Amino acid sequence: MTDINEHGPRNWEHPDVYQYEKTIPLKIPGYEYLYELTNRLLNIHRESKSAAADILIVGAGGGQECVALGAAHGERRFTGVDPSARMLEIAELRAEKAGMKDRVTLIQGSVECLPSDRLYDAATCMLVLHFIQGLPAKRNILHQIAERLKPGAPLFLSSINGEPGTSAFDLQMRTWVRHMQDNGVSPEETDRFMASFGSVYDPVPAAQVLELLKEAGFEQSASYFGSYLIDAWVAIRIKE
Repeated sequence: MTDINEHGPRNWEHPDVYQYEKTIPLKIPGYEYLYELTNRLLNIHRESKSAAADILIVGAGGGQECVALGAAHGERRFTGVDPSARMLEIAELRAEKAGMKDRVTLIQGSVECLPSDRLYDAATCMLVLHFIQGLPAKRNILHQIAERLKPGAPLFLSSINGEPGTSAFDLQMRTWVRHMQDNGVSPEETDRFMASFGSVYDPVPAAQVLELLKEAGFEQSASYFGSYLIDAWVAIRIKE
């Protein structure tokens, strides 16, 4: 889930979100590859375990994770949470089109809405953390995810990271914006995207994300994807 689109996260209920599936790959280089890598990592993780798996999707609106991780794996079941009703509608339609609607449960809300006594075999939190404002809130959502994972289960996390105001961040941002515009994204839209940092977006340095994961109860965090200001990690729930 990400709001690199025309209207932004405060308008996830706007009808234009139905264009999300078509537009988001134009704006994030390597978007499909990110999910391919995530699926490959999950496949290897499950090789030594039962094929069946219950997977938690945090920010399930749009349905990308459910389809990418489940379309070719009929033994996997998914529970997805997202605050946007419209985005969940898109996820439901995509799951139905992929023939996996009966394996997907979608809940409008946040991780806290889920029972704390049900533990999952894996979780994803893709392109969500940069929306969460402030370190305490970021730490809390990661802790909530950790509390709902079995010991040794992986979390696949991706987010926009960096330190706004630095030269390195500015270079990455200007290059990313040029990339979007080369793919047909309008200057007005990219201007809104850049203006959202500090209000809608709250990125933190990658090192801070790793520290938050550790504090929340994860270990062995390893990077597996990078695209301009976006990083992805797999982290393992501490075995108790």
